[in-house]
Amino acid sequence: MKNRLIALVLLLMGLFTGWFVYDSEIPKGDEQFGSYPFKLGLDLSGGTLLLYKANTESIPKSERRDSMTALRDVIERRVNVFGVAEPLIQVQRAGGQDRLIVELPGVSDTQDAIDMIGKTPVLEFKMENIVTGDEGKNVTEWEYTGLTGKYLKRATLEFGSSGGLSNEPVVILQFNKEGGDLFAKLTKDNVGKVMGIFLDGIPISTPVIREEIPGGRAMVSGGFTPDEARELVRNLNYGALPVSIELLSAQTIGASLGADAVDRGVSAGVWGLFFVALFLAVWYRLPGLVAVISLGIYIAIMLAIFKLLPVTLTAAGIAGFILSIGLAVDANVLIFERLKEELREKGAWTHNALEMAFKRAWPSIRDGNLSSVITAIILFWFGTSLLKGFALVFGMGVIVSMFTAIVITRLLLFSIGDYENKGFIRILFGNGIRSGL
Repeated sequence: MKNRLIALVLLLMGLFTGWFVYDSEIPKGDEQFGSYPFKLGLDLSGGTLLLYKANTESIPKSERRDSMTALRDVIERRVNVFGVAEPLIQVQRAGGQDRLIVELPGVSDTQDAIDMIGKTPVLEFKMENIVTGDEGKNVTEWEYTGLTGKYLKRATLEFGSSGGLSNEPVVILQFNKEGGDLFAKLTKDNVGKVMGIFLDGIPISTPVIREEIPGGRAMVSGGFTPDEARELVRNLNYGALPVSIELLSAQTIGASLGADAVDRGVSAGVWGLFFVALFLAVWYRLPGLVAVISLGIYIAIMLAIFKLLPVTLTAAGIAGFILSIGLAVDANVLIFERLKEELREKGAWTHNALEMAFKRAWPSIRDGNLSSVITAIILFWFGTSLLKGFALVFGMGVIVSMFTAIVITRLLLFSIGDYENKGFIRILFGNGIRSGL
């Protein structure tokens, strides 16, 4: 009775998840339905193309390439928090300018795309240099030091004492190891000189270096109000740009595959699932029908996850999802082949046979899926944005498929009851096209 109640709960949860997935907003031309949207990738639904100019004139030529790489990485992190938005971000050198090309899938409003990139303050540290001008007057020049926001680890807000004012909000900057070493060297080599802290090209603090400052910790006190300081800390932590950028153009682009590809892909997937379900039901009979129900719950769970994260569905991501469906079926096949062997024993009862089948199939399922998860982790860690989307969808699919095969299929089978393997029960739990085992 307990197993049957649990199975009933699982079926109800599966139906609810299926309803949640069906109540979806899938763009198709001008038609939409439901209230929970799936996000389609640039190759399926189009998106927005943004072209930015990077202001690298003040950066030495030997460091421009690294600065543009850092800029690309920062922008990608901001628009691809979970690694599933699959933006295409490229750097380009054209007409003597360094440019950044950003393609955002599923974003049809160019202003939304611009807001997504946002405007993060450019943080720079420069050394004051007094030179003699043409008329013999001293002129202040600021020398590039190489210490910028790309080395920033985190920013925090504190209230301290500065310039005789108590409780003035100050921003504490903590650099990473490379930035901390550079900051320590700059303060050591320039004791007694002025180091300017620039935000968007404007000096907000010009402290005199009194001594070497190790540890990579700097304080910025620019006469901020508490709200201004909080906004600065939030923006810097969100991803300080190593160089400033200027929007050159923004345009909406069409899908490279289009709605026809979506229709064909869905149609192919439905037919593929139909034939897999038919094979399971015909070849493995009652356990096969249970596996079909479990597979349906698996698909509903995965599609619900796609919506809740949300995952941008591209051709690569859909391929990872379909591949994970194959692994979900593979786990059931291993279990049912073990079940066939257990039921061959004379006098075997279904519960005992199921218990041994799951127990003996588990090591093979565990090892096979573990190797797939490791592969997905490697692809996600080292791959580009497209590979990351594929790897994440594939990895999630493998983990969810293990749950549905080992937990849901098991509970549904045990909820049927315990019967001796003979007569009609032998036919129901049989295998192949013969009447028996």
